[in-house]
Amino acid sequence: MQSGPMAKAVLIHKPDSKYDDDPSVRYDFPKAYLSRIEKTVGDWIVYYEPRSANQNTGRLAYFATAQVDRIQAHADLKDRFFAFMKAGTFLGFDRPVARQVGGEIIERALRRDDGGLLNGGVANSAVRMIDNDGFAKIIQYAFTVDPGELGVEQSPETIDGYGHFGEAAQQPFRGPDADRTIISTLINRPFRDAAFARQVKAAYGNRCAISGLSLRNGGGRPEVEAAHIRPVKDGGPDSVRNGLALSHTLHWMFDRGLISIAEDHSILISHNKVPDDTVARLILPQRRLLEPADHRCRPHPEYLRYHREEIFGT
Repeated sequence: MQSGPMAKAVLIHKPDSKYDDDPSVRYDFPKAYLSRIEKTVGDWIVYYEPRSANQNTGRLAYFATAQVDRIQAHADLKDRFFAFMKAGTFLGFDRPVARQVGGEIIERALRRDDGGLLNGGVANSAVRMIDNDGFAKIIQYAFTVDPGELGVEQSPETIDGYGHFGEAAQQPFRGPDADRTIISTLINRPFRDAAFARQVKAAYGNRCAISGLSLRNGGGRPEVEAAHIRPVKDGGPDSVRNGLALSHTLHWMFDRGLISIAEDHSILISHNKVPDDTVARLILPQRRLLEPADHRCRPHPEYLRYHREEIFGT
């Protein structure tokens, strides 16, 4: 289901939305936006979080990107549709990106003639088209890793937390091949691994979610690692909600199904494989997961269910 050439878009997503959204998997939308989202099939979108319904929360920022795979009509609701994201393309941002950076409004559609920010009208639209230049600017501000250093192991602790791709790194995103270059960056596995690790570690405050330990080496680098709950090879996304910050040993145990997380976030242990003295040394006495302070970063129940049913105890 697609008409005309591909195009990029900004999709509005509220964590407390009444729609059946899961940003890493699907976007639920009414028929009014169908013609716009049809143009995005095969191209990339950016998610934007507005104010919540109660107006007390909401980042007012772009927070993730993904590639649209297909559109499907809602099975139960008339005039509702899903845009499904291509597996393995969703990627959260290291930092939310505001609509206005350095005095510049990134989306052309939101710029008034006098250079100010539009209020109302298109600014309130749940789906807005965005040009390649605007998309590239958002991506440049969103991540810390210089794409020129892809493939090199990077520690977020050695990178300026307020930096982005940097002036030198912006050069590849100019010219006729700019869009191709930035897309190749977004699907590059080392780049994605580094971004996922930074985001998961930050969400958990560099503390192991199962042992509670926060250790650093002599250079100040945290010992904690980022674990995918549902592995990438099994279709797990690079979403902080599919991640846990774990010590090296507990990461190894989690990946091999020796431990898991129950629906109520208590720690499950394969007692026939893990000795009691090991449990006593490695796992918090209360045997409950330490959760991120930000509810938007807490593990998704579906990924935890997958780990329990497909990996734990196997």
